Amino acid sequence: MRVLVVEDEKQVLNFVKKGFKEHGFSVDTAMDGREGFFLATGESYDCIVLDIMLPKLDGYEVVQQLRKKGIKTPVIFLTAKDTVEDKVKGLELGGDDYLVKPFSFSELLARIRALMRRGKEEKKAYYQEGNLVLDIAKRVVKRGKSIVALTPTEFTLLQYLLEHKGEVVTRTMVSENVWGYDFDSMTNVIDVHMANLRKKIDTKGEKPLIHTLRGVGYVLEEKK
Repeated sequence: MRVLVVEDEKQVLNFVKKGFKEHGFSVDTAMDGREGFFLATGESYDCIVLDIMLPKLDGYEVVQQLRKKGIKTPVIFLTAKDTVEDKVKGLELGGDDYLVKPFSFSELLARIRALMRRGKEEKKAYYQEGNLVLDIAKRVVKRGKSIVALTPTEFTLLQYLLEHKGEVVTRTMVSENVWGYDFDSMTNVIDVHMANLRKKIDTKGEKPLIHTLRGVGYVLEEKK
């Protein structure tokens, strides 16, 4: 899972970033609203954690401009502004949740996971990571301008990886969610399918997206 944290208090920023990394998240950060808006419009994120009282562009303006541009990434406000009016304003401008400082990281994590579950229930029409796009309705996969021909199993496997982009998925998770049951630990079925998928997705000249963590599992993400 890939998260953008926009927070101008360095201590809070480092605390949140450390917590996300310990839970296997990929994290980008910004310390002012303008930089946060630039990242949010130029990169693909699963969630944005956004302070309100930011320099250059406050959190209200950031979320309002994101929604005007059609960017629907879930946004959770993380702020010291705790009045009912502040909360209502943030939610009406396009925020999805609101957490008041001081806070526990476990509550922030639980709220983000709840937002992710809600998003999955709404069934996304497509998934994207970098220049890789998977269109569910059309059953089409593109890497840049090129269409990638996949078998039905490879399509389902790629969709599962994209649904969990930035997260490490184990062989057991893949077998249960893609094939519907757990393979014998000695089988190489998953490895073969993953290798074939990688050959089609990570072609020469493209930045690798599918990564193997030996003895752990796989992760799909565009690494900087």
